[in-house]
Amino acid sequence: MKQSLKILFATPEAVPFAKTGGLADVAGALPKYLQPLGCELILVMPYYRMVKQSGFPIQYLGEGLEIPLGDEILRADLYLGELKQGIPVYFIGRDEFFDREYLYSTPRGDYFDNAERFIFFTRAVLHLARHLNFSPDVIHHHEWQTGLIPAYLKSIYVNEPLFEHTATVFTIHNIAYQGLFKKEKLALTGLPVEMYNPEGIEFWERINLMKAGIVYADAINTVSQKYSEEIQTPEYGYGLEGILRKRKEDLYGILNGVDYQDWDPARDPHLIARYDLKDLSGKRECKKDLLKEYGLPPSLEGVPLFGMISRLADQKGFDLLAEIIDQLFSLDIGFVLLGTGEQKYHDLFGQIARKYPQKAGIRITYDDRLAHKIEAGADLFLMPSKYEPCGLNQIYSLKYGTIPIVRATGGLDDTITDYDPLTGIGNGFKFSRYDSREFLNQIKRAIDFYAQPDHWMKLIRNAMSSDFSWQRSAEAYLQLYRKALEKKKGGHPFGN
Repeated sequence: MKQSLKILFATPEAVPFAKTGGLADVAGALPKYLQPLGCELILVMPYYRMVKQSGFPIQYLGEGLEIPLGDEILRADLYLGELKQGIPVYFIGRDEFFDREYLYSTPRGDYFDNAERFIFFTRAVLHLARHLNFSPDVIHHHEWQTGLIPAYLKSIYVNEPLFEHTATVFTIHNIAYQGLFKKEKLALTGLPVEMYNPEGIEFWERINLMKAGIVYADAINTVSQKYSEEIQTPEYGYGLEGILRKRKEDLYGILNGVDYQDWDPARDPHLIARYDLKDLSGKRECKKDLLKEYGLPPSLEGVPLFGMISRLADQKGFDLLAEIIDQLFSLDIGFVLLGTGEQKYHDLFGQIARKYPQKAGIRITYDDRLAHKIEAGADLFLMPSKYEPCGLNQIYSLKYGTIPIVRATGGLDDTITDYDPLTGIGNGFKFSRYDSREFLNQIKRAIDFYAQPDHWMKLIRNAMSSDFSWQRSAEAYLQLYRKALEKKKGGHPFGN
């Protein structure tokens, strides 16, 4: 008999409603796999313009919450949607904060009022639980945008009966984005000034919302085992490695799963033809369709087609790609890209599209339908990341028989095994040093194997046979929730 756990999932984004990266995939999928394990869940996220435009049925609840923000009391409007399996998703609405084209930043930089926006959201999460009389066993909260939740539960809400037994689990998806703000913003939080110190939420005379989650949550995890180790080092910790090492007993790595209900070429509704390991002919049709989608010539059907779907940022290794771009396009290849991000990369790929119109297809946008078509139609997938907490696209690529070329970091290292032609073991290509020549060498190596049908078929079989389903990850999260509850029993206000 499984004991039911009540879980409140607080996230700044979730598919299918709003997405900028892998966090949204996790937040939209993990609850669906926890529910059959005996969890009762509600999801809470902001009511962005992207949510309004998502086309999914969302109901205005006709009631509001009064949320303190500094000296002000602001109204939060409530909306309700649902994930598959009837899991309720509550949206916190306030148009001046969330009715914007982007979620956190424009291509020119972060929104100036992100502190106000997400302090408001965080307080609203707790007030919503109160409004619904939902007493969670665990609040599972994600990224800096929700980092203040355990700080609140250990200070101003410490005597709230609703949260008396509530444990917190904080998931770090990317430690480089920390929610750093001027110390004057502390007044907006309503937190006791005693929490503003180097052992608390102070970070070089600023407040750090990511640090609040790390310091005060009962358990912390990252989205791969390798990344949980990497972030305890100066190279990857972005200044928080010391506090992470201090809390290493409560720090876990759980590899993200993927939702094979949504990412499976045998039943993907976005594809012109479906396919599986028994019959790969549909993959050829998908490649033709992808070339047509990008207006690229049919002559590219016979050469390796490289795909990228990414946030366009230094973290993703685009500086390496920029260094080898002319050498790459001197090879007999095709290339398609989908993504948005930093203006310098918008400009770079605009130039590439103009310089190599017969080889390069570029779309500077987010388009879920096209993402599926790239995963199915490309032959190889590039992820030369400087660091990668987990990465999902390399796992999607495996399922679609699209062979990843990755840098050995974080979840990329945990999921991709470099191909060994002698043993036939391996599901992709991997390089270690953050170096453009190493990256180009792996690309050339992959092209060599692409020209050898026996090796290429072996790679595709290995890739498509890899299993990274959410089932295993969900069970690991359930164990983590129980550890957090144990920890909570021994905890006390103002820290662990």
